[in-house]
Amino acid sequence: MGLSSESTGTEVLNECSGVLDIHKETQEDKVIALAGNPNVGKSTVFNSLTGMKQHTGNWPGKTVANAQGSCKYKNKNYVFVDIPGTYSLMANSEEEEIARDFICFGGQDAVVVVADATCLERNLNLVLQTMEISGQVILCVNLIDEAEKKKIRIKLNVLQEQLGIPVVGTSARSGKGLSRLMDAVAAVTSRKHRSGALQIGYGKAVEKAVAILQPAVERGLKSRLNSRWASLKLLDGDASILNSMKKYLGYDILSENGVSESLSEAKELLNAEGITSENFRDHIVTKIVCTCEKISKKAVVYEKAEYEERDRKIDHILTSKATGIPIMILLLCSIFWLTITGANYPSELIAEGLSWVGSRLAGLCVAACAPAWVKGLLVDGCYRTLAWVVSVMLPPMAIFFPLFTLLEDCGYLPRVAFNMDNFFRKACAHGKQALTMCMVCTIMQ
Repeated sequence: MGLSSESTGTEVLNECSGVLDIHKETQEDKVIALAGNPNVGKSTVFNSLTGMKQHTGNWPGKTVANAQGSCKYKNKNYVFVDIPGTYSLMANSEEEEIARDFICFGGQDAVVVVADATCLERNLNLVLQTMEISGQVILCVNLIDEAEKKKIRIKLNVLQEQLGIPVVGTSARSGKGLSRLMDAVAAVTSRKHRSGALQIGYGKAVEKAVAILQPAVERGLKSRLNSRWASLKLLDGDASILNSMKKYLGYDILSENGVSESLSEAKELLNAEGITSENFRDHIVTKIVCTCEKISKKAVVYEKAEYEERDRKIDHILTSKATGIPIMILLLCSIFWLTITGANYPSELIAEGLSWVGSRLAGLCVAACAPAWVKGLLVDGCYRTLAWVVSVMLPPMAIFFPLFTLLEDCGYLPRVAFNMDNFFRKACAHGKQALTMCMVCTIMQ
């Protein structure tokens, strides 16, 4: 949820165990990165393939470090790395940086991007960004069974044709399609799959700027990272990727021969075309989103025509500038009020019940002629403190978390993050931290 390295301890992970540290049994083992948005079943795919029990959860960013597990398929060993769930690789938060850095510098043989079949258009954003970095990408369209229940049909062959990468439909909970996924992984890692991946065009101005910068960047990178993607990041002025390059490549790309000069020339060209450092990223994101929409229209069929239209109408209301914030405040305040007010009654009952038990325990101590310090330590100290914590904390948590989970399952929490993102960015934070704030405020009350 817009996690920081201080709060998650990822700095310790980087320094001690190493986020990019891969444990291979033999040098022939193939390393496969598992990427995807939060709540698309990525960890379920990971567990099903490796036989591990990696923790899964409904909160964005729950996987902070990289979990690893091995899988043997057709006498070949594959090391799967479950990287943090993220909506984007533009690195607006700590978990996004970890995911991006592994895809950029992890040395994996392939990247499997797990997408949710019920909201494929939104998930394609990450797929396209990953394809810009790696030429060895496989799309796993998970939750096919859930999509069928909602009368959504995915044309996998059309999707594969549009993207130019292998596409496999799965239902990880039942194991359906996982063998086909492994066949695709085996084909890509053995170079049997010919890569003809889609390349997004960002318009004449940006393409000219990239053409100016890319040759110098390519010489500087020495084929250690996709030069086109790196050029776009330099034009964007992304400081985090520059820091990661210094960390994992061991040198500053801007100090390489001709890079700074080419970057200045490319930026001058963009400025002359009206694309500044302030709106460059918006320009890039717009092109990616438009490409996602075009692909989705061709590959996704809504048998209930009103389903997609209904979702868009809901989005128009819940995320608009006029109604989004007021509805969010009203809804969250209602949940807050229900939690605080509703918790008073069960809290009072629990307190009375535990108090009655406490008085009985005190009576037993007196009847047993126990020393006063024993009664003071066990009954007045340990028991009463525990009883107070349970009676005060349990009811609001038992009310709040189911309500919050309901909002998450309905898809409202990402909309809250979207509504708050602009405000949180002004404080150098991330919109997803609004969810953490809601939870902390309720718990503290």
